[in-house]
Amino acid sequence: MADADALGEVAAPNRLPVPSSGAPGSTGSAPEADRTMSLVDHLVELRSRVIKSILAVVAGGAIGFVLSSRVRTMLIELLPAAKVQALGVGDAFAISLKISIVIGIILAMPILLYQLWAFIAPGLTPNERRLVRPWIPLALFFFALGVAIAWIILPFALGFLLGFTDQYITGDTLAAGPYFDFVTTMFLAFGLLMEFPIVLYALSRVGIVTSARLASSRRIAILGIAVFATVATPGGDLVSPTVLGGTMYLLYELTLLAIRRSGK
Repeated sequence: MADADALGEVAAPNRLPVPSSGAPGSTGSAPEADRTMSLVDHLVELRSRVIKSILAVVAGGAIGFVLSSRVRTMLIELLPAAKVQALGVGDAFAISLKISIVIGIILAMPILLYQLWAFIAPGLTPNERRLVRPWIPLALFFFALGVAIAWIILPFALGFLLGFTDQYITGDTLAAGPYFDFVTTMFLAFGLLMEFPIVLYALSRVGIVTSARLASSRRIAILGIAVFATVATPGGDLVSPTVLGGTMYLLYELTLLAIRRSGK
């Protein structure tokens, strides 16, 4: 028995320590909130969200490609001559592809917003997540509102721009490529720029802006909205930037009111 005890005492120092439940390498489950993501983890998470977003746009684009011919016809019928001219061999295919991508982005917008929220949410406190979460569906509504406004004012913008044609510069048959560049850019510009209330509200939650600061900067905001609306809307007409700027200013005031009611 003495020999066995001595042998156990010699072998004891060579035993590996058993990790406790809170030590590194533990098989126990630590609270999720206590885990800190490294830079590599953030990059992996970002890559995963980007890939899922791209796949959503591709899936929406496949649907858009099926609908592209019908949408193309609807947009061409807004013109007085109801036809456009392809100047290159691949213009017709490029236009169908461009329409498909825009439709894909529009259809995938709910998934894009969810992927953005899923990436940002872990960095927020529970209270911040509770306050910001209702604005995610509103972001989708604002994007859809911007696209709808672009569709409503498109005939007026075309009428204004084509009103400067005459017998020397005719608008009977427009080049297909520039026309669809104009249309698709307008839809995306209106949809994306209508997201700025979400940005303002998010900045208020982290303390960068306040309702008092937004109210005191109203004149600067009006000037900035006018500049952005003019630059973002293609074509150089007066109708598009006026409608977009007016809508953005209305949303600015409503966002200011929402931030004030939240106590910021």
